[in-house]
Amino acid sequence: MRTKIFCDIAELDQIKIFNKKNIVKGFTTNPSLMRKAGAKDYKSYSKKILKLCENKPVSLEVFADEYETIKIQAKKINSWGKNVYVKVPVTNSKGKFMGKIIKELNNQNIKLNITAIYSAKQTKKILSLINKKTKVIISIFAGRAGDVGKDPIPEFKKSISIARNYKNVEILWASVREPYNYLQAKQLGCHIITVPPSIIEKIEKFGKNFNQLTIETVKTFLIDSKKSNFKI
Repeated sequence: MRTKIFCDIAELDQIKIFNKKNIVKGFTTNPSLMRKAGAKDYKSYSKKILKLCENKPVSLEVFADEYETIKIQAKKINSWGKNVYVKVPVTNSKGKFMGKIIKELNNQNIKLNITAIYSAKQTKKILSLINKKTKVIISIFAGRAGDVGKDPIPEFKKSISIARNYKNVEILWASVREPYNYLQAKQLGCHIITVPPSIIEKIEKFGKNFNQLTIETVKTFLIDSKKSNFKI
């Protein structure tokens, strides 16, 4: 199975560039990336993103913390385009499982990207609530788990296994830390990996052998030492 690459991004000029790449099959973003990109109005900025990549799926996240406000935001975001996946966190900031809203939105045929997932236990809870028709992405945060010394691989294996009977569900590798994560995601059978622009550019350069890498590394050290006029 091919693992699709989505671009995790919010800068409009970069989206224009990466939308033209055949390797990029979709886009994800979040309020933090939007803020970093300088967005002032969430709705108008989101619509600009959707206009730039109208033929590819785009995940746009709610930023409410309670059921009623999440529902209002999710329905509004869903109305902005046919290619929209509404990103909903698996729990709110207080740790409350968002099963009620996930089930309700899924039953209303709203495509969801359920985010901030770390365990197969969370995946299983989600699968017990959703139908087998409406598209759902389950985003498991590998890099953030690794950052605190947790191995995310077993959670991916279990999640992929229990989701096999759901043809409408895709498992996504989130919070990438290095290009090699793409190969790990492929080996596991992840449907999607979402990757920042700088790492996509490195993935495009895959294929160098160890000898080439050795020579390039040594050349880099040599060039930098000359630039600094180092002497011993």
